[in-house]
Amino acid sequence: MSTQQTGKVQDDLSAELKFALTLADIADAISLSRYHALDLVITTKPDNTPVTDADKAVETAIRDAIASEFPTDGIVGEEFGDSAADQKNAGRYWVIDPIDGTKNYLRGVPTWATLIALVEDGQVILGVVSAPALYRRWYAEKGAGSFLIENGNIAKKISVSSVKKLSDASIAYSDFQGWGDRLLAFHELLKSAWRTRGVGDFWSHMLVAEGAVEAAIEPSLALWDMAPIDIIVREAGGRFISLEGVDGPFGLSALSTNSQLRDEILARLDHK
Repeated sequence: MSTQQTGKVQDDLSAELKFALTLADIADAISLSRYHALDLVITTKPDNTPVTDADKAVETAIRDAIASEFPTDGIVGEEFGDSAADQKNAGRYWVIDPIDGTKNYLRGVPTWATLIALVEDGQVILGVVSAPALYRRWYAEKGAGSFLIENGNIAKKISVSSVKKLSDASIAYSDFQGWGDRLLAFHELLKSAWRTRGVGDFWSHMLVAEGAVEAAIEPSLALWDMAPIDIIVREAGGRFISLEGVDGPFGLSALSTNSQLRDEILARLDHK
């Protein structure tokens, strides 16, 4: 899946975003070639989560491309760690999740994606989420809006919904794991919504950016799970915050909203 195959993007993208879209092309080619593979190699990481040979191959290819194109930039990746400390320009680094949704990937569920972001001076300035098995790719750049390429069509600008009441809202989430003492409040929150769905992972948040749902919530995430989602949701007019109410992807949890419902959802989860 390449940007050429999936639709025309704007002509005024920065060199870095054009490069990030090329990285997504590289990732898609590798991940799709191993999707449904009978010889897919699956191992378990120290945190008991699975990793496949495809995860490692995608991240290696992206790291090699970044090192060639932007050799002074740092890199933070899920599979091979943080190289930012070894770079001359530690204030600027790429964040990579080679396959977000590995459990889906290895079971043949098409809800998985490669996540790529660039952080500069403590803020995400661009992000790409590429989900080739869903025929979708989202991207955003600071100050330029958020866009979706879908099933070979021209990139279209996306925006969050204008729903203002929780009773009219749709909420997406992954599952009921990791909520701890917030679980009861979370259940009550879901009961108050018009509709709820356990979509999970990156797609929940992309649906917020598209205006298809009003909120997406996950209680436990890492930077590489959140960095590109943060800017795509923000540039679509939404808010991306932790469950402690702090903006950005540097916390340990994620709440994407259309901005209208931010305060009420946080209050219902016992946080201001």
